Amino acid sequence: MLGLLISCSRPGKPKPFHIMRFLSNVLATLVGLFIFCMMGFFLLIFIAAIAGSGSDTVSVKDNSVIVLDLSRITNDYGGKINYKDIDYFEENHDGVVDILRAIEAAQTDPSIKGISILNNQSQLGMAQNKAIRDALEQFKQSGKFVYAYANYYTQKEYYLNSVANAVYLNPVGEMDFKGLSSEIMFFKDLQEKSGVKVEVIRHGKYKSAVEPFLDNKMSDANREQISALLQSVWDATIVDIAKSRNVPEQRLNEIANGLLARTPEMALAEKLVDKVVYEDVYHDDIRKKLKVDANEKYNQIDILDYAENIATTADTYLAPDKIAIIYAQGEIDGGEGDVTTIGEGSIRRSLQEARKDDAVKAIVLRIDSPGGSALTSDLIWREIELTKKEKPVVVSMGNLAASGGYYIACNSNRIFAEANTITGSIGVFGMLPNFTPLATKIGINTEQVSTHANAAGYSAFKPLSENFKNVTQESVERIYGTFVDRVAKGRKMTTAAVDSIGQGRVWSGSEALKIGLVDEIGGLDDAIAYAAKLAKTEDFATQDFPEYEKSFWDWLESMGMPFAKSRETVLREEIGEENYRMIQQIKRITAQKGVRAALPFGIDIR
Repeated sequence: MLGLLISCSRPGKPKPFHIMRFLSNVLATLVGLFIFCMMGFFLLIFIAAIAGSGSDTVSVKDNSVIVLDLSRITNDYGGKINYKDIDYFEENHDGVVDILRAIEAAQTDPSIKGISILNNQSQLGMAQNKAIRDALEQFKQSGKFVYAYANYYTQKEYYLNSVANAVYLNPVGEMDFKGLSSEIMFFKDLQEKSGVKVEVIRHGKYKSAVEPFLDNKMSDANREQISALLQSVWDATIVDIAKSRNVPEQRLNEIANGLLARTPEMALAEKLVDKVVYEDVYHDDIRKKLKVDANEKYNQIDILDYAENIATTADTYLAPDKIAIIYAQGEIDGGEGDVTTIGEGSIRRSLQEARKDDAVKAIVLRIDSPGGSALTSDLIWREIELTKKEKPVVVSMGNLAASGGYYIACNSNRIFAEANTITGSIGVFGMLPNFTPLATKIGINTEQVSTHANAAGYSAFKPLSENFKNVTQESVERIYGTFVDRVAKGRKMTTAAVDSIGQGRVWSGSEALKIGLVDEIGGLDDAIAYAAKLAKTEDFATQDFPEYEKSFWDWLESMGMPFAKSRETVLREEIGEENYRMIQQIKRITAQKGVRAALPFGIDIR
């Protein structure tokens, strides 16, 4: 029929076969052009990125002031990233450790005369603020100045700013100085109304990560631990403020209790600030300090630019020995990990590389983690155990080293923590989302066919069977027993002693010191010094780990390509950071798999 149709076609009329072939060729050409253009586009971006990465660093002018803007800094470690499939390496110098190194370098830099903390708004935790605050204190001792100005002081920002030689506040501003609090969300009613239930299996009376799914109010045990923790962190906070501001701790508590520094005038009367003036007066005072004419601009350099300058231009002394610093920050999970996730791949690889490098004489593991996967925690623990047989491993705790974060710390040679570090939380749990009530409500029924009694395992559309619950409880108890045993051997304690301070309870660093969970109160520098002492070396340099291995698509997302953004990134941009955190908290808890060793709650200090 096709041949007949073709033979009977009128002269001059395009034949269907030729039309299809023509359209196919056009389409192939268009696709080829599109692919060529896209490859060229990516190549141009790649070249631009490489060119940009090698751009000139910001020069440091004479008589300069560093502007300590911490708003873009969230992690201890900025990260080294190796995009292996495109042969591109990237090293970021935007971590807390880079800020500390920059402040230290500024002490002896003749071009730097002082540091200005101007309307700083950061997302850093209390232990990170403590580390930066201590560095600023050392900077002041070099004879240089630190000035601070804010239109509004949050409590956390005031803690950092109070170290300054002079603290300024806007005349129409405010000060938030009222003590600490923690707010916990409960979801029991939400489960009943939505029909989505969370089945909970746990060990530890303080393991309150699962409590919001069991009740609509806080348990006495949970209230006890949170109250003790907040009080301990607050006590450590006002010790530093009292010293810097020369205000007795008792009076600081009275000020907080009565909100006696809520206005600029009240804050000035209580000696929490030195001047209540507008920002232009603040800058005039800095000009006077620098001996710069009132009508002239004074030289300023952003802290991140200065940190980049120090990292890329400072003379590097080739010390014979090295101390490896491995940064373990974020939730613990499988996979490669990144600057916000402790991945099994990058951490274990870092430990192995440091262990095999003859120049590395000791290792400092810097932990800032609420915990996560119990399995991954144990795998990292094992790698530390192997490493410790060859080289000393010292732990430095940051904001958090709780649950799984403590698991990977407990077998080190020595543990350092800040007084306001949150640690402990020795306990495990398992959570299973169950949709049976919702399915029943909307008319869905499921049936199972199995060859053996336990073949089906757990179904989110069937009620939790007693047998499955017992088996899972057995797994939780086994892992809890392993956790306690790891801590007991690492800390040279009895299992009974560990269990008595375990049960999922969290402790501040100062409390953890008293009960034997940490050895010393101190920061990262203290841990490095102790590691060097164990390694019997005085002439050493530090080397940062991990080096994360990423793909081309990871690189595109890091370059801000809209089509390469993850759904999480788009969602965060659309609904805002606070709403995103709440959704992530619910999503993270309901989606967890396997037995978890994780911190029970979050503390938002404002």
